[in-house]
Amino acid sequence: MNQPETKNYRLRDTIIIGAGLTGLTIAYYLTRKGCDVEVIEQQSRTGGQICTYHESGFTFESGPNTGIISHPEVAELLEALSPICRLETAREASKQRLIWKGNRFHPLPSGLFNAITTPLFSTKDKLNILCEPFRSRGNNPDETIGELVQRRLGTSYLHYAVDPFISGVYAGDPMRLVTRHALPKLYQLEQTYGSFIRGGIAKSFSPRNQRDRLATRKVFSTHGGLSNLTGALEQAIGNKRFSLGATSTSLIPCERGWLVCFTDANGKVDQIRCRKVITTIPAYALPPLLPFIPTEQMNRISNLTYAPVMQVCVGLRNTYGKEFPAFGGLVPSCEQKSVLGILFPSACFSNRSPKDGALYSYFLGGTRHPELLTKSNDEITTLIGTTMHEMLNYPVGIVPDLIRIFRHEKAIPQYESSSADRFTTINELQKQYPGLVLAGNLKGGIGMADRIKQAVEIAREK
Repeated sequence: MNQPETKNYRLRDTIIIGAGLTGLTIAYYLTRKGCDVEVIEQQSRTGGQICTYHESGFTFESGPNTGIISHPEVAELLEALSPICRLETAREASKQRLIWKGNRFHPLPSGLFNAITTPLFSTKDKLNILCEPFRSRGNNPDETIGELVQRRLGTSYLHYAVDPFISGVYAGDPMRLVTRHALPKLYQLEQTYGSFIRGGIAKSFSPRNQRDRLATRKVFSTHGGLSNLTGALEQAIGNKRFSLGATSTSLIPCERGWLVCFTDANGKVDQIRCRKVITTIPAYALPPLLPFIPTEQMNRISNLTYAPVMQVCVGLRNTYGKEFPAFGGLVPSCEQKSVLGILFPSACFSNRSPKDGALYSYFLGGTRHPELLTKSNDEITTLIGTTMHEMLNYPVGIVPDLIRIFRHEKAIPQYESSSADRFTTINELQKQYPGLVLAGNLKGGIGMADRIKQAVEIAREK
């Protein structure tokens, strides 16, 4: 083991690198257990990708807009943080999802009659779905989501259900994302039950204990925006446990622990000796943090692809009588549109726009159209105006009362065929270097619920 060259250091039990949702949640639960924790963050604020803005009566997000209560850990965390942070679930009407086809949005079917009558899927695929329970189970562990859906459901289901869903969640390509990594629950349905339909029926009848029922699968935010969630976590952890604005952070393994070195916001070099280090930063940021890891091993982790995403928040004080009681509209890639989808936050949650107004969140780019992030703000504003007329039927030449553009060059990790090597390498390194935990969205899922669940599990293993 390398030895620190100086004894001019502070002492902590656990250091967490990164103050996004994962890092904050880990720190919150560890401090509740009495653990001596410090969180080191490069930005001058906490929250990571989560950031809420309040402007001219509009409340909008530059990063994630919503989460899903898909794990009981989400409900438990929000209950623990109340009343400082109050859960807000989406309105009932916003359960509806819209899919673009031809020249308008169509509701995604939610029942048998709608599934039969919808124009989204071909007649052949509607009939063939009756055979889905009898199709053979797949045997390719690296089968992509697109390949799996085509095999079991048909091409039209891929184009007009799964492809737009993947665009909305991953901003990615279903023909590149590996099912067992990107959608493990879908993969397990087929592997366990041999069929999506049989598996769905079996799961609906399986017993659920009281804690399992906390996972309602409702879409959620927090009153006033998601920054209230990360802000409540920061407040509960305590300001003295954060080093914000840290640069040049690196780790040195040493006897019985770690030496964490960084330059603080004032330009002073700081060093901390600790027993355990938990990283929650993106894969591409790991090489300078972990210089002692051989290049070959690090490459298996840091080669993770990230989809670029542009989010454009659009606010209107006058909706011209138009209402969209839905979660949002997604656009299949085969429709050759410039946008991945449009969310309707003001239809889902309260106080996201002035009375009689509306707030929309457009998403552009993704792995299919990364070039859109290079367009100027004027070009993007023109594009948004065009889509508001063509897709939402607003008058030609409408000028939004608010438009804010957020560019994220490396937004969403893509769980492609390289994922298995990455997960294996992470496990190897954690065994090789006791006290090192590599966490964050490079493994374990990309959703807010996945981040919270992972954090709770890590904190529990203290």
